[in-house]
Amino acid sequence: MKDLTRYRNIGIFAHVDAGKTTTTERILKLTGKIHKIGEVHEGAATTDFMEQEQERGITIQSAATSCFWKDHQLNIIDTPGHVDFTIEVYRSLKVLDGGIGVFCGSGGVEPQSETNWRYANDSKVARIIYVNKLDRTGADFYRVVKQVEDVLAAKPLVMVLPIGVEDQFTGMVDLLTRKAWIWDDSSDPLNYQIKEVPADMVDQVESYREALIELAVEQDDEVMEQYLEGNEPDIDTLKRCIRKGTRDLAFFPTYCGSSFKNKGVQLVLDAVVDYLPDPTEVKPQPEVDLEGHETGEFAIVDPSRPLRALAFKIMDDRFGALTFTRLYSGTLSKGDTVLNTATGKTERIGRLVEMHANSREEIDSAQAGDIVAIVGMKNVQTGHTLCDPKKPATLEPMVFPEPVISVSVKPKKKGGDEKMGMALSKMVQEDPSFHVETDEESGETILKGMGELHLDIKVDILKRTHGVEVEVGKPQVAYRESITKRLEDSYTHKKQSGGSGQYGKIDYVIEPGEAGTGFVFESKVTGGNVPREYWPAVQKGFETSIDRGPLAGFPCVDLKITLTDGAYHPVDSSAMAFEIAARAAYRQSLPKAGPQLLEPIMKVDVFTPDSHMGDVIGDLNRRRGMIKSQDTNPMGARIKADVPLSEMFGYIGDLRTMTSGRGQFSMEFSHYAPCPGNVAEEVIKEAKERQAALA
Repeated sequence: MKDLTRYRNIGIFAHVDAGKTTTTERILKLTGKIHKIGEVHEGAATTDFMEQEQERGITIQSAATSCFWKDHQLNIIDTPGHVDFTIEVYRSLKVLDGGIGVFCGSGGVEPQSETNWRYANDSKVARIIYVNKLDRTGADFYRVVKQVEDVLAAKPLVMVLPIGVEDQFTGMVDLLTRKAWIWDDSSDPLNYQIKEVPADMVDQVESYREALIELAVEQDDEVMEQYLEGNEPDIDTLKRCIRKGTRDLAFFPTYCGSSFKNKGVQLVLDAVVDYLPDPTEVKPQPEVDLEGHETGEFAIVDPSRPLRALAFKIMDDRFGALTFTRLYSGTLSKGDTVLNTATGKTERIGRLVEMHANSREEIDSAQAGDIVAIVGMKNVQTGHTLCDPKKPATLEPMVFPEPVISVSVKPKKKGGDEKMGMALSKMVQEDPSFHVETDEESGETILKGMGELHLDIKVDILKRTHGVEVEVGKPQVAYRESITKRLEDSYTHKKQSGGSGQYGKIDYVIEPGEAGTGFVFESKVTGGNVPREYWPAVQKGFETSIDRGPLAGFPCVDLKITLTDGAYHPVDSSAMAFEIAARAAYRQSLPKAGPQLLEPIMKVDVFTPDSHMGDVIGDLNRRRGMIKSQDTNPMGARIKADVPLSEMFGYIGDLRTMTSGRGQFSMEFSHYAPCPGNVAEEVIKEAKERQAALA
């Protein structure tokens, strides 16, 4: 059996361009996993192996790799920073025990860092903080530490202090040992010396060290008492206290360095081993029944218990589908039969591999705590639980956001439909935030995603990976419809056509529901006027109708329908008759209930140099944006606003023009809100024209 205390399942996450992938490359070099460092800006990074990643210099899909440091196995997942791919971060954090949050020394806490930090909080993942790029102009370690406190409301535990800033940055002082790590200019990570603290930093080191000890000893009452009596704990005791505080999310050990210049990464690796939890120290995953209710049982990390594993990522490559799986308990071997609780079907494990980016190593078995890939699983999707068929259980599933933007596509070559269909079905399996539908009226294939870049990349993957060239329609916003008035109404469905007829009468109330509730159905029928066995048919009739609203045919949301009374015929009534009655009732009543159009509102976070702040705010106002906050710091200004998605197409180009190429922004879906009258009219008119053209 493997020693699980020597395992670390960690993820590296941050804002775009904070240096996650570069940091991963340095870790792989230091741990002997690779011998030549690949640079992101040259498109040669190990974990950025997709063509699209190499060209754009961004990470699109999370990559998994494992390596060893000081007799500990590190399973590392390098995640994307771009907001359109946060789904990758979310599902990676879900299966990790610890993380490294990378922040840019000059950019600080940027928009995407916030979203990722929030996901990590939700998943209760212990983290260490690494402030990277301290060699850059404008870098300031202390400012970033302050931002972590103010913006993320987190408690950084400063473990090192930088020696020099910007181009004078040479190393750092380790506060625990009071030793200075100083690198030369050769860019070799191993060319460093351990020296005494520089004379001009002694006082600062002592005051920060005192603050570190005071925070750490709070984790152990006995150690704290000793400290208050004037006995300073030894380094091993301090490390034990820091490990406990990190595990309990009381604070986050904070380091600094420059990954690109190979300075400081060793200390981060030491911190991963010293402070981040091993699989046995993490709160076990709750098990749920098929309805999603917790059973009170937990998947305890123990190889001798029944198998519990979560498939968190599907990736298609030249050898077939790879299912990335985290084992929470039990063991998994080649030839085993496992049950997928989502489908109720069993599958046989053909091959197991340990991944290193896009290369692999065959293994015979894996055990609780491992992250492995299974080759050739047929019906497994992201979030499915694989378990022991004799002792089934489901792990808490993942929840994915709904897409907010869509485009229509059709193959350029005749007869390309089948090839495109096969490619899209593989892509949907890989990415749960990407949906594909066929418009029944037009026959068009509709791709739905989280943003323009998300869909751009998907079209690019279709072309390059699957060899399908497509024509892309203009982006469409995912509008919704709802109602504003409460309405009591009645509908009778009667049909006589020789033999038994159809009869169903329903009295009902339609009213606006709470925001975010979707569709709610309730029956208050008493006295058997509508027999209980027909209630589900009434519910189904309404439920299948809400896909098309009365204004422009968009799905209807936040609607509550209460069945109050009705009538039935002992011979002519049937479930079908009541379902038809409900559908007709929907068409009859919705137009009278004050229907309104809702549009998706995006949370937009813009960074701009100070000098362009006025232009950016003016432009956001013109886009019907509501400015929520504006902060300035030495690097520039940050503006947060809520803006309708329909006004944000092509925004990156306009922002770059306004800010001489220096502006950045990120956006994510926030909520749906009523459309202003003039906008709603335009949208409804366009929708009706489209429907007329199809007819």
